[in-house]
Amino acid sequence: MSGLRILLVDENPDRAAWLDEALRGHGYDLVAQVLPNMLTAAKVRDTSPDVIIVDIESPSRDTIESMRQINAEQPRPIVMFVDQSDEGNIQQAMQAGVSAYIIDGLDPKRVKQILDVAIARFREFQALRDELKKTKDTLADRKLIDRAKAILMRERGLTEEAAHAALQRLAMDRQQRLGEVAEALIAFAGVLKKK
Repeated sequence: MSGLRILLVDENPDRAAWLDEALRGHGYDLVAQVLPNMLTAAKVRDTSPDVIIVDIESPSRDTIESMRQINAEQPRPIVMFVDQSDEGNIQQAMQAGVSAYIIDGLDPKRVKQILDVAIARFREFQALRDELKKTKDTLADRKLIDRAKAILMRERGLTEEAAHAALQRLAMDRQQRLGEVAEALIAFAGVLKKK
């Protein structure tokens, strides 16, 4: 996968220059190079990298927190190369959204393979995350739909099937999801009840 846009985070200018050369040798485009304390969600937003590479001796709490914020706001693969680490740092980095955590520095011959694996792992994790969100949304919608049907059954004397059909018609007429229509009906019923 060539042509990837890379944001490089490195505290050592000589090592960063060497890594920049290795990345370009694989056809990657270095869009920015920053020090660890300059890694922010705003920097990621401004540079729009496909992958973030963090090459440091040992991850600081601030660097890990920056990665957590980036992962929450604009997730993308993060590859971290460290010279030394402990189990706590590994755990924190993975929880912050790091896709690959490589100890003992960077070997230029392995850069492409490591990035490929990190991107694949990131995509798989994102697919699971999206599926979980979709499942949660579906469950929340189902609860709203059941409440809305109960209101229609009670207030209009409809059967469950007729109440469901009425919600479906309303959703089609308004070109909205069934859950949105159910939520609006519940809110409207709540307003009427207060009067």
